[in-house]
Amino acid sequence: MLIKNVRFSALALAIAMLFTVPAYAADAIYSNWLGRAIGGYDPVAYFTEGKPVEGSGDYTAKWKGADWRFASAANRDMFVAAPEKYAPQYGGYCAYAVAQNSTAKIDPTAWAIVNGKLYLNYSHDIQKTWIANRDAFIVAADKNWPSVLQ
Repeated sequence: MLIKNVRFSALALAIAMLFTVPAYAADAIYSNWLGRAIGGYDPVAYFTEGKPVEGSGDYTAKWKGADWRFASAANRDMFVAAPEKYAPQYGGYCAYAVAQNSTAKIDPTAWAIVNGKLYLNYSHDIQKTWIANRDAFIVAADKNWPSVLQ
């Protein structure tokens, strides 16, 4: 009888584990399925060229577990020297989503630099909403970051 109870308990535990979804924290840096931060766009170019520029596989760096691409060796070197200066706020997650205490992917072409910091949004439509109350959303997102990743 004892062996039967042990087997039943082990079976019940195994079944429970199959249907249990492990809790996980989001990555500190949002990256696409290829592991590329900002979808492979060059974070330095937003500052130096004033527009999103796709990075190249020829100029890369690894930072905070993500692969970052750059349009030039000079941009890569600038990033490596001061990643916090060029990396997007909130790990590259949508600034509006973080303000809502959530995370969401981004569209690298929905961006803004505010007070020397790069902010990205999920889409151009979401960015319009974010811009309408930008300062309040930044304050809210700053309060939620990085605990929103838990």
